[in-house]
Amino acid sequence: MARQSTKKQKTSNGANLGFEATLWAAADKLRGHMDAAEYKHVVLSLIFLKYISDAFEERHVNLETELSDPKSEWYVAEPQARYLTLEDRDEYLAANVFWVPKEARWSTLQANAKQPTIGKLIDDAMVAVERDNPSLKGVLPKDYARPALDKTQLGELIDLIGTLGLGEKEHRSKDILGRVYEYFLSQFASAEGKKGGQFYTPRSVVKTLVEMIEPYKGRVYDPCCGSGGMFVQSEKFVEAHGGNVADIAVYG
Repeated sequence: MARQSTKKQKTSNGANLGFEATLWAAADKLRGHMDAAEYKHVVLSLIFLKYISDAFEERHVNLETELSDPKSEWYVAEPQARYLTLEDRDEYLAANVFWVPKEARWSTLQANAKQPTIGKLIDDAMVAVERDNPSLKGVLPKDYARPALDKTQLGELIDLIGTLGLGEKEHRSKDILGRVYEYFLSQFASAEGKKGGQFYTPRSVVKTLVEMIEPYKGRVYDPCCGSGGMFVQSEKFVEAHGGNVADIAVYG
């Protein structure tokens, strides 16, 4: 049965910088001769995979603590029964955490980062995540095994992203994923030039639009939602004005 789980500086693009800039500088060194438009999908999809894997691992640890503690109401004495509960998909969905199969967990990928087959392993991980999470079907790229993508650099990128904590509760509350994602999008837009800017709206612009439409309640629709910046800013607007985020619904 599933249970609920128990110094910044500004830039012209409006992003709050900290470790994001350091991460970008390091990741960009690995890009080599790959176009920013292509490299963007390589990096951002791995960041997302790290995010959901971190959230999964945190839930896994919390569950294991509950099940192993004789004083807990959820204590399970039999090791095999405990293992089956830890690998129960519903235990994660109940806590609003994506189920991440074993082959897609970051620890598995990082352990094989130096293998020449790492591209195929990432593709298999993306397939597995989509298979077990229907809401992600058709969303994740599956071309990391292509010959044009240097596997040594890919392994280095995995090690780099592995240094980030993204999906734990503490980091989710600080919107670490959003900060990294937004900053990378702005940098990719800059690297791609004018064409890249067509697919990225700076946060300062989005914030201004939200202030104009004043989404206190009702529906917020963004036909080109991208990473969901309009939705994030709408939620922040409601909270800043003492409203209830349950009074708005977002579509994109």
